[in-house]
Amino acid sequence: MAEKKNIIWATGRRKTAVARVRLFPGAGTILINQRSLEDYFPRDTSRMLILEPFEITETKGQFDIVVSVEGGGNAAQADAVRHGISRALVASSETLRPALRKAGMLTRDPREVERKKYGRHKARKRPQYSKR
Repeated sequence: MAEKKNIIWATGRRKTAVARVRLFPGAGTILINQRSLEDYFPRDTSRMLILEPFEITETKGQFDIVVSVEGGGNAAQADAVRHGISRALVASSETLRPALRKAGMLTRDPREVERKKYGRHKARKRPQYSKR
């Protein structure tokens, strides 16, 4: 692991998922909750989503990442990790901000689950109408 002063911390969020990302110079290994990227996210789409900030900024293989992620589902966790990685890359080099901003990586997706209302099956689904 790198020296303490070279570690960059960032937080990424999506729905109820929160990812705490540590970024430091290295060979490009990614650990998520003490497991490899392929082990934690078996779906290719999730892995592509997480690696997207590196491809946009052309920094693939330059940083090691250790992520602690909790809450939400698989897709929300992948989005939270991507958001955290993007924020950490901007903290490491401010010149990467325009490219990440243009790709929409720095914007936190504000959509949350709408609460269930009384008299309804879900947030908006009504009981079936019966004429007689």
